Order: sequence, then structure tokens, then C-alpha cells
Amino acid sequence: MNQIDQINKTNKINQMDQTDRQAPLVVALVPAAGRGLRMGGSVPKQFLSLGGEPLIVQSLRMLQAASVVDQIILAVPSADVEYCEHEIVSRHRFTKVTKVVAGGAERQDSVRYALAQVPPDTDIVLIHDAVRPFVTQRMIDEVVAAARKEGAAIIALPMRDTVKQVRPDGVIERTVDRSPLWLAQTPQAFRRDWIETAHRKAHAEGVRATDDAFLVEWMGYSVAVVEGSGENIKVTRPEDLVIGEAILASRITERGTGETDDGSRSEVRGSRNFEP
Repeated sequence: MNQIDQINKTNKINQMDQTDRQAPLVVALVPAAGRGLRMGGSVPKQFLSLGGEPLIVQSLRMLQAASVVDQIILAVPSADVEYCEHEIVSRHRFTKVTKVVAGGAERQDSVRYALAQVPPDTDIVLIHDAVRPFVTQRMIDEVVAAARKEGAAIIALPMRDTVKQVRPDGVIERTVDRSPLWLAQTPQAFRRDWIETAHRKAHAEGVRATDDAFLVEWMGYSVAVVEGSGENIKVTRPEDLVIGEAILASRITERGTGETDDGSRSEVRGSRNFEP
């Protein structure tokens, strides 16, 4: 039996075990097919190293450790599916990853492709950006609980800076009341039928969105908000890696044991080159 067959066999057994153990299912989707053009360079941002490990590994580790998550479906660039099966899923023993699928040209396409692989008995679909490595177990637990109660929920952060509305000529038009404004983060969690219907309808009508909650709102459903953290950054620019290293160093210093309260390993490992 070759390595890919072994991965598929292990994932199938894990899927059966999870289904028997707990119903209804919570399935996490991790869109990771972007090329990260704002980062520059040739390495997709999800494979860049932070603290000696790829961003995608750190995000997957948190989902793997989350007791409320039963399965994970990973969407990656089509050319990197085999690499991720071997070097990400198998090497790091992410047993909850049941499928690695080819993503699309945009994030919304990757989520739609991953949604097509979600088991029909799934209750809640959790969607998390691969390049938000500092998600916590508290965020995952609370957003899933809120989605079970309300049907849909997101992690978000209250706007803290003063917001200015600016005219096209670069002159301030007015100062916007920031009190009702929140910055959307991930994870975001939804009833399976809501998010599947929203993506299907959006694809049919050509509606594009920057996050999945927008599509659910567009369908007329209410979405609850769970407060996140300023540390739950999305790594999209080179300076974000510097901020991320500072957050990681701070967590190592605070914990001292090399392990965070969330169960994530924080020791620095040797980096390795991305070799798709």
C-alpha cells in the first residue's frame, strides 16, 4: 500500500469513527488555495514559515485539537494536493483531515468546492482561513455554540480606531460612528443547509463576497457575532509575519512550558523549504 492509499485509508477510518462517536457532525473547511500576491515572492503565503512551521500547519493544529470539530476538509492549489497530503496531513498526523481537494481561482470558489465534499449528515460547517494561525480553542468553541443556537455566527473584533469617510479627492467627508462597526475574522460557523444554499445561489447569480457571512446575510439570515482577539491576525503582507513572530514569542514567554492554553505547540522547529 503506497502512502496516498494509507492516508485515504486512515482518513476513511477516522471519518467512520467520528460519525459513530458524535452526531451531528461539525466539519471545518480550510480554504488555502490562494497565491498570496500581496506577500510577494513565489511561495504561497499559507506555506510561509512562522516560528519554524508553515502557517497552514499551525492553523490545522488548532482545528485538530478542537474537541467540537469532527472532520476537516482542506482546499489547496491543484498543483499542491499531493504535496499537502504527504507533507502537511500525513507528516503532521492531522487525522481529522478527511479530504484534500483542489481549490479555485478565488477563496469563494475554494469554499464552494470544499462544501461539495461535506457529508450530508453534517450539522455545522466551520470555515477558517489557513493564514490565521492564532485562532484559539475558545473562539472555535464559542462560534460553534453560537451557530448551533442562531444558525450562523462569526468571530469579529470591535472597531477601535477612528473611522473617516473620505471623498475621491482625498479629503475627509465625515467621521463615522465606530460603535456599531466590527471587523470580521474567522472562524465563521453556519448551519450546513444555510451555507450550502448561499454558495449555490451566489454562484448561480454571479455574486462575489469577501467572506462567507456576507452570502448568508444576503440570503436574509441573521448572523451572530462572537468577540475575537487582536492576536487573531490574518497574515497577508510581509509585516504581518513580523507581528506574528512577536505574538508567538509573547505566547512562549507567557506559557514558559512550550504549550499554550489552547493546546498549540509553541516551540520553534527547524524550517523547511516549500517543495510542491
